[in-house]
Amino acid sequence: MWFDPKCPWAWNTSRWLLEVEQVRDVRVRFQVMSLWLLNDGREGLDDWYAEWLSDTLGPVRVLTAAEQKYGADVLRDLYTAFGNRIHHSRTPIGPELYADVLAELGLAPELAAAADSAEYDEALLASHRAGLDPVGEDLGTPAIHVTSAAGDVNAFFGPVVTPVPRGEAAGLLWDGVVLVSATPGFYELKRGRNVRPSVD
Repeated sequence: MWFDPKCPWAWNTSRWLLEVEQVRDVRVRFQVMSLWLLNDGREGLDDWYAEWLSDTLGPVRVLTAAEQKYGADVLRDLYTAFGNRIHHSRTPIGPELYADVLAELGLAPELAAAADSAEYDEALLASHRAGLDPVGEDLGTPAIHVTSAAGDVNAFFGPVVTPVPRGEAAGLLWDGVVLVSATPGFYELKRGRNVRPSVD
């Protein structure tokens, strides 16, 4: 799953996938994408969304720096640490947040400086493109790639869901999403969204 830690819909999808791990033979690997990169240079963004995007680059830079130093497995717990603070504690995005999540996991505190540096932007862009290019244009996070036993990759955006399905309900949603998204020629299933994400 490719995620931007500030996106509440991606957060819900990530928590759903962790539920799926408990009831299906699935192991989730987390990768970083950036809503800031996705929208950079786009015209016509709503003012509220442009403002919302303004602090999203720092966290993904810190995550990318940590991945470069420790490997991709660090992203699972680091994403959880970021997400718990951003979505539940409503911790403002900034230096204190970075220092706190790194300290919780015993990671090098100097990685916090990556938030204000372009040093890891090439690696961030590579991860971003690896996640989104197979999914298609104008789509963002959550982006999921499912690799079959034969090695084929089924890439798609979503699901966008609230609240987070638990237990066997999570497994059934997984079964349906994989079945539908792997159907040749299938492109879209959507309905109007009239609720805000209930993060969990």
